[in-house]
Amino acid sequence: MLIRKTSLAVGALALALTGCSQGSADLKSANQQTGAGSDAAAEAASPFYVDPNSNPAVWVRKNPRDARAAAIKKSIATKPGAKWFGNWSGDISKSVSAYVAAAQRAKKTPILVAYNITDRDCSGHSGGGAGSAAKYRTWISKFASAIGNRPAVVIIEPDAVAQLDCLPAGSRKTRTALLSYATKQFQTKAKKTRAYLDGGNSNWIAPATMATRLNAAGVKNVRGFSINVSNFFTTAQSAGYGKKVNAALKSKYRYTKRFVVDTSRNGKGGVPGQWCNPAGRKLGATSRLGGTSGAEYLLWIKVPGDSDGPCGVGAGIPAGTFSPVLATRLIKGS
Repeated sequence: MLIRKTSLAVGALALALTGCSQGSADLKSANQQTGAGSDAAAEAASPFYVDPNSNPAVWVRKNPRDARAAAIKKSIATKPGAKWFGNWSGDISKSVSAYVAAAQRAKKTPILVAYNITDRDCSGHSGGGAGSAAKYRTWISKFASAIGNRPAVVIIEPDAVAQLDCLPAGSRKTRTALLSYATKQFQTKAKKTRAYLDGGNSNWIAPATMATRLNAAGVKNVRGFSINVSNFFTTAQSAGYGKKVNAALKSKYRYTKRFVVDTSRNGKGGVPGQWCNPAGRKLGATSRLGGTSGAEYLLWIKVPGDSDGPCGVGAGIPAGTFSPVLATRLIKGS
């Protein structure tokens, strides 16, 4: 009986992800079928794709005799989450298309992150990105085209809107224009994609300011915005922030958007200012519908165990590099 219920829930969730034409009634129905109050049921019903070549999965395959491998495999490597694409991804058309095709064969929905904006991370630990505005426009256009008429969830450029303050005035205008261009690419070339423009986290930019920036960057063109990417604040804090951003959007521009929350590392919440591999953090709810949280989805967007940079308890570990030490700390909450 349980297997049958799970199958029905997966079907309902997959239907909700086949395009942006489904309304809130479909999502409400799917939420009810998942039994959102049950962590095990919600996880079993998740329609999202598990990347077999994620950094944690690759590490587990290469280190089968390591005492930490079993726990990392069970708690992280076998859970659905996002795959990040950037200037390391080679031919972006081929990379994105292959990943989406693999998810389609598995009858699951892929979660992808576009992370290649010019002046990415303001020369921080994850600095880099496309070398020019023209190169970025070409890259993001190919990204959207590679998804085409297939279902997907895409997070557009984590931190890019929130970090506008670190750029000169002219560069801010350029970035806002590039993000708006990106939203239009998904709007026109990937019509079954649910794309979310990143909106920082609940302890960064004031909600009214974020609403203004998101509107200028084209959030109206896509499904909505993402919150808490690569951060640690609780789902309740993040959803509360999302609602305040929506209240500002409604007041200023007469519309609201759906939002998603990164729950990959928010099991114990976060501390303002402590964003780079802080100790004492823990895995959060695995990728699923948002249930009663107020978010559309709860997603593992940051890959658990991937370093934020050579800092905190990840001293010496470059950004984006998987560490079994960091992964184990997240599993244990230590």
